[in-house]
Amino acid sequence: MSDTAALLEALRELPELRALHAGDLAAMTAKGVNHEHYRVRGKSLVLRVPRKTPWSGDAVAQLAAEAAAFERAEASGAAPRLVAALPPKPGLPRGALVVEEIAGRAPDLPRDLPSIAAALARLHSLPLPPPSQRPPLPDHGKLGPVLETLRFVMDQRKFIPMIPLATATRNALNDEFACAQRYGFGPGEEPQPLALVGTDTHPGNFVLRADGTAVLVDLERVCYGSPAIDLAHATLLTSTTWDLEVQAVLVRTEVEAFYRHYLAQVGSERAAALRPTLLPARRLTWLRTMMWMVRWRALAEGDGLAIDPRLASHIHRRIDDFIAPATVARVRAEWLAEPPLQI
Repeated sequence: MSDTAALLEALRELPELRALHAGDLAAMTAKGVNHEHYRVRGKSLVLRVPRKTPWSGDAVAQLAAEAAAFERAEASGAAPRLVAALPPKPGLPRGALVVEEIAGRAPDLPRDLPSIAAALARLHSLPLPPPSQRPPLPDHGKLGPVLETLRFVMDQRKFIPMIPLATATRNALNDEFACAQRYGFGPGEEPQPLALVGTDTHPGNFVLRADGTAVLVDLERVCYGSPAIDLAHATLLTSTTWDLEVQAVLVRTEVEAFYRHYLAQVGSERAAALRPTLLPARRLTWLRTMMWMVRWRALAEGDGLAIDPRLASHIHRRIDDFIAPATVARVRAEWLAEPPLQI
């Protein structure tokens, strides 16, 4: 847990929180791996405190990127408002963000899929700034979203020998990697439209307001990248069963309806540009997710990462399921079966 005294001291530097007392700061139920969250009672504010993890980078750079993500996504109406960025200091080594608290509930799938699709459409429809104005957010326009994702996958492949995997799972990952290379480096790659994207868009990162609109509340990995990857990550089995509060296995017709709902809201020109990329991006996003799971098992579980034991146990069980050959085959059937997913 963070140093509560340091948190209070930093928060009291904000004019609206000068009278804050220790009892006004309440730890929220642990959901995420990379942050602790605190509710500022009576202020409709949430404090996001980055944790030190085996993969965390420079604290100042991380905080600047997260602050920029909230600032830029706010105009979509699909993200919380940034109130303040608290710089790193003794007792608060990675700083923190103060953001608007979104009152609401966890998504109920598949009922709330149209709301999630609408939120992503709003986010992706924000004007795309010129390259010079995209920092400090990562910009996949330089290399291309496919090759940027492939680079992440290649970086994580070194962890595969470090964990026990069934032969069928290992072979499937190798096959998918070979396919991703052919897609990324081959002459037939479809150009990916670029937008401000959430990247970590699993359903548990959304909150449904009372009016039914969805808000993406975790903007840690926002970048300028591929909308198709966001859509995939919102509906893959590895996402819809990831969160403690959101557990649903979608059937094909539900996934297909999600894509139709999204495409209907982004205009015919954008939809036509996206459609050829949707299934390849889904395949690549699953591989990216599996490589994250492999890295987690290789690093975090043996590193004593200080997260809630209930959350750690849940993650362990989910990864056990995701790397099981039957689950791997079930997901891959979306693109290997005849006919493949119709999106």
